[in-house]
Amino acid sequence: MKKYALLAALCASALPLAALDPLAAYTVRPPQGCVDKDVTSQELNLEDLVQISLCTNPALAAQYMGTKAQEATLGASRAEYLPSVTLSATGQITGDKVEHGNYVQDEPYAGKAQASWLLFDFGGRGSRISSTRAYVRAAAAQYNAALQDLLLSVQTAYLNLLASQESLISAKASLETYQHSYEEAQKRYKLGMVSLSDKLQAKTRYEQSLLTVVQHENLVKQYSGALAILLNLRPDTPIRLQVPVFDDSATQIADDNVQTLMQHALDKRAEMAAQQYTQDAAKANLHNARTRMLPSLSATASATLGDNWKHSQPYAVNNAAGLVLSWPLFSGFSNMYAAQQAAFAYKQAQNQTQNLTRQVQNEVWRAYQNYKTSVRSYEISQTVLDSAEENHRVAFRYYEVGKTDIISLLTAVAQLADARQNKITAFYDLLLSKANLYRSIGEY
Repeated sequence: MKKYALLAALCASALPLAALDPLAAYTVRPPQGCVDKDVTSQELNLEDLVQISLCTNPALAAQYMGTKAQEATLGASRAEYLPSVTLSATGQITGDKVEHGNYVQDEPYAGKAQASWLLFDFGGRGSRISSTRAYVRAAAAQYNAALQDLLLSVQTAYLNLLASQESLISAKASLETYQHSYEEAQKRYKLGMVSLSDKLQAKTRYEQSLLTVVQHENLVKQYSGALAILLNLRPDTPIRLQVPVFDDSATQIADDNVQTLMQHALDKRAEMAAQQYTQDAAKANLHNARTRMLPSLSATASATLGDNWKHSQPYAVNNAAGLVLSWPLFSGFSNMYAAQQAAFAYKQAQNQTQNLTRQVQNEVWRAYQNYKTSVRSYEISQTVLDSAEENHRVAFRYYEVGKTDIISLLTAVAQLADARQNKITAFYDLLLSKANLYRSIGEY
């Protein structure tokens, strides 16, 4: 019966342990609610892209696995509060032969169970667990920061692709305008109303606009590939986007007070939380280093069974229990230097926290100023486009009736094309600056 119990214990120890969590160490969960959509055939909105990237991006998955590894370390450290039990067994064959005597063979075996339990160590065990817990929380915060970085990357790629698609549409519209101007110049040249120079200049601008269309087509492919990579797809995977309807709320922020935004960042940024947890871990390490120079008290117990497989020789059972006091009186000054190193590391962590505080405040300040500038730039771009459209209408009418030359018309067409592109650029720059501002305060 004892043999079967031993075999059962050995088999249980060989089972996979990945799903076990008796010490409640695992708390971070992977992203939930992955969408099941055919990327190549369905139109995707920003929410779809974000959800797909959270569930498929390998870089984020690697960060998540690093967090789980840290949590496993916490579970191992919590085991210090539990006793440790060790089973050992020996079996051997021995033979003895003395001069003028018979050969005597023995087959002794022995089994031993030993347990030890740390009872008191002046808080060293608790500080080690506190340090590990702080590192785990720092890893979880870093994972949240990586998640927010991925969200910003997806949103940036999404807006860049939308902007490039709109820019391509604008470039094609400008191409039609230049083509119309070129056709008008050809007609007037055939009628002898303008010189060959008018026709050639119009043709040159038309062909230049054709080159612009080709360049924007390349940008669409580049941004589409960048977005596909974030979704863990091949860069040549076609992605169809739902064209969103933007209203005024798309460009506005909830709070326009930069001081409030900076304080919000200090309270909510995952990087700030990670650094604070790292500082807490350094403080716990300092306490642990100091307790190494203090005594510790443990309880021990053991039981040993020995037998020789012979009925003529009885088995023996030995039991022992007691307390063990351990005090490292001298360790070559290693514990002293370890405590000093921990103190320096704690001060370093405090300085790093102060430095990160200023960095975060500066990030928010810059992002806020960029956002305000983008708002103003977009407002101006709308006014410029209205003026360019009216100027083009007037210039074309004047050219039709011969009141102006081709240079004036082509200049008006170029100004209209630039105004269209500038408005698109200003609008999506505003959306990107808003996204970067929200990322700087730890929001999405």
